[in-house]
Amino acid sequence: MWEDSRDERERSSGDSVAEPATSADKPPPVRTGRPRVASRAELERLGFALFERQGFDNTTIDDIAAAAGIGRRTFFRYFASKNDLVWGDFEAQLTRLSALLAATPDLPMMDALRTAVVEFNRFDGDIVPWHRRRMELVLHVPALRADSTLRYRSWQALITEFVAARTGLRATDPIPRLLGHLALATSVAAYELWLEEETADLSALLDALFRRLATGFLDVPERRS
Repeated sequence: MWEDSRDERERSSGDSVAEPATSADKPPPVRTGRPRVASRAELERLGFALFERQGFDNTTIDDIAAAAGIGRRTFFRYFASKNDLVWGDFEAQLTRLSALLAATPDLPMMDALRTAVVEFNRFDGDIVPWHRRRMELVLHVPALRADSTLRYRSWQALITEFVAARTGLRATDPIPRLLGHLALATSVAAYELWLEEETADLSALLDALFRRLATGFLDVPERRS
């Protein structure tokens, strides 16, 4: 919080009065208390730290706002809810995925899908630990798993529409729908494997599983009793 102070001048004897204070008379503003968070990313990281220490369910919006040095109203300028803080700017990410899919016109459909999804989930090394925390919350916290249904549906719809456009089918037809569901399931499986193994490579897992999705499972050996 910024506070401005002003010097008081004593009245001198006689009829003269104190001169009005000028900018030169004012000391520089002094910030008191905790520095305020200034970006969505900072607020996310602070929230993640509290979730790790207190647990997601035990951390309130008031806790996050207080730790960030802001009020509840300011928190809601960044995020509509505590769940939204975990997901980040999900709408912007959907726009990015749509652009990646549109940028693969010369590739066969399944290669295009694999290429776009792998690139969509590629992160710089300094971002990976934070993304791992995000996905641990999304996949393991019951409240967030329930909330993920609508967000996953939006992600899945992009894939369904992409397949429909590539095949000339309607988005409501069986094949686009099936591939939308399968692409989502494949991505979630890759993330589960990634979170189980600290040294796992997310891009390699996604690439391998989407290649398997493209080729099918007829060559997978069965154990017969």
